[in-house]
Amino acid sequence: MTNKIQQIATWLKSHDGRVAYIADPTNVFYLTRFKCDPHERFLGLFIFPDDEPFLVCPELEVGKARESAFGHEIFGYRDDQDPWQIVRKAVTTRRTGSGKMYIEPTTLPYKKALAVQQLFEGTSFGSAEELIASMRRIKDATELAAMKKAGELADYAVKLGVDAIKKGRTEAAIVAEIEHELAKQGYSEMAFDTMVLAGDNSALPHGIPGTRQIKEGDFVLFDLGVVIDGYCSDITRTVGYKFVSDEQQKIYDTTLQANLAAIEAVHEGLRIGDLDGVARKVITDAGYGDYFTHRLGHGLGLGEHEEPSMSADNDALLEKGMVITIEPGIYLPGVGGVRIEDDVYLSDKGTELLTHYPKELQIIS
Repeated sequence: MTNKIQQIATWLKSHDGRVAYIADPTNVFYLTRFKCDPHERFLGLFIFPDDEPFLVCPELEVGKARESAFGHEIFGYRDDQDPWQIVRKAVTTRRTGSGKMYIEPTTLPYKKALAVQQLFEGTSFGSAEELIASMRRIKDATELAAMKKAGELADYAVKLGVDAIKKGRTEAAIVAEIEHELAKQGYSEMAFDTMVLAGDNSALPHGIPGTRQIKEGDFVLFDLGVVIDGYCSDITRTVGYKFVSDEQQKIYDTTLQANLAAIEAVHEGLRIGDLDGVARKVITDAGYGDYFTHRLGHGLGLGEHEEPSMSADNDALLEKGMVITIEPGIYLPGVGGVRIEDDVYLSDKGTELLTHYPKELQIIS
């Protein structure tokens, strides 16, 4: 079995576990390299402490599953079959012993939880989410390689967007141009909805691109990510069009200082909340503390938002192998918003940036 599945099997032995039932498609992919969106259909990976795991998926996905790194029994089912009967039969051939059943309580529907509990009489539930999250926090060489490529493409996507800026062009049109150019080169999966926000809209941290046209004196904010082999990048850059005011220049310079200070402060063993504090102090000291309205960043990997949360109240420590985002921002109504975001890998040798698009303020003419 894969090292990741073996890690869970070993963990079950020391945590009174009889089985782990993994149903979240992202976690199934993480553990098996089998990518499947089952929609309303059943998908389940079953891991045991003292027996071989098995996977149940729709029949139309079995071919892909067998090409994955899983390497154990795979059971497919047709739409006119009950997958739970297949699960029941497979379970009877395994040594299940006694103890807890570990599930993903945040994402597992109640109906499925009840159904699987009936297969293991007298069992109680535990959560496997914390274990898998801790595993996913630390990237191996294969994961890091995919994220480096995703970072390179994020840099390129920002360049595409900056090159597309013209007076009168809408935010939505620039989004379409970025994604069209990437798709022409075979990169069609974005990590999340691409954001291009101009003028007043740039002061909305989670604004939605629309028909707002680019005007002289606008900030134009790009927030986007690309997916490579399942792994995400996430970059934000802000540029000015034609000119910026003195206050726009000040909030840009302050945000950049906060970004650089936080990256410089990253090291193994640092309390995450303290890292948020490094960036927040720069912005607060400049008089804009009330306009930095979100956490410093988040973990990154198979999801665009993963653990750890880079928030002020997080007492966890940074670890080698993590990929985190550092994305301070200032959002000033009537003036505009600036966010500068990088993907940062904590390696044996220190920090390594996975995003490299220039950060000095560009004025697009």
